[in-house]
Amino acid sequence: MRKTGFFFDEQCFWHSGGNYALTAPVGGLVQPLAAGGLPENPETKRRLKNLLEVSGLMRDLHPQGAEPASRDTLLGVHPASYLDAFKAQSDAGGGEIGLRTPFGAGGYEIATQSAGLVIGAVRAVLEGRLDNAYALSRPPGHHCLPDWSNGFCLLANIAIAIQAVQPLRVAVVDWDVHHGNGTETIFYDRDDVLTISIHQEHNYPLDSGGVADTGSGAGEGFNMNIPLPPGAGHDAYLYAMERLVLPRLAGFKPDLIIVACGFDASGVDPLSRMLCSAETFRHLTRAVMQAADTLCDGRLVMAHEGGYSEVHVPFCGHAVLQEMSGSTIDAGDALGARIAGQQPNAAMQAVYRDIIQGYAKGFGL
Repeated sequence: MRKTGFFFDEQCFWHSGGNYALTAPVGGLVQPLAAGGLPENPETKRRLKNLLEVSGLMRDLHPQGAEPASRDTLLGVHPASYLDAFKAQSDAGGGEIGLRTPFGAGGYEIATQSAGLVIGAVRAVLEGRLDNAYALSRPPGHHCLPDWSNGFCLLANIAIAIQAVQPLRVAVVDWDVHHGNGTETIFYDRDDVLTISIHQEHNYPLDSGGVADTGSGAGEGFNMNIPLPPGAGHDAYLYAMERLVLPRLAGFKPDLIIVACGFDASGVDPLSRMLCSAETFRHLTRAVMQAADTLCDGRLVMAHEGGYSEVHVPFCGHAVLQEMSGSTIDAGDALGARIAGQQPNAAMQAVYRDIIQGYAKGFGL
């Protein structure tokens, strides 16, 4: 058993957006959608916490809270003008200050709490109070740019946490199905933070996440994008981890690994076309834990990002936390058999492996 922290705050479940449709604007012949039309709703996260409690796994974890991120800490990533505009609109009842980032009254305070959970998890692991930690952060953060909110992300949670504990060499492994463009942008010209994103090609954002984007200036070679075609499943993700991510982590030798832990590569997620199961995320977690054990005394933090299936996200998260803690309490996967039966055939798996092998050659691995 490892001492695994589970950071959460009820306030983060209260983050709200508006009537919002990703695929088409509401109005005219497009009816308002259920639950306000916002895929990023509290139920996926709340149900993960509920499953941990009902299964008994929570008893093998170390539940924690954390203070909201302070303004001074936020200024390590976000300019004052952005924070002031966000706070003013939040105080006025909410709205939207970027692209696809609606929020309600008090949204600023909830976002600072979400960032604070990631900071708290990182500090607890670095100080040795926990072996590893999971932050159930909401709203998420990996799409947020310094001065522009984007894709449900209002503050750059992981980047804020990294800045709060500098100087350190930190590796960010982002397996959310959407490209981690915000984290990439913030550290694109730096060599002390390695950013790696495994994502569905041309999903979101449409114009970022290319394999040729490897950093600039001092940061050249310290950003790795692994765009996978729609339909990639369990084998492709594990091969990408083995062939690309682990060698790059070994070469970087981080002091800490942070995972942008999205579950939207799930086989039933409404915002992707991938075929991952709870077992996929369990194996990815096992691999990155082994890397952390070898490279940085096991220092590993997971920060929750996307994942929009109310049914499947809890099982994926449960598998990750069971693996992180070493608990014997297993919730299985209610959709595992279905997703296993939908995996690409051997010929297609070979195609995906060839693509990954081509990336490896381009990266010099």
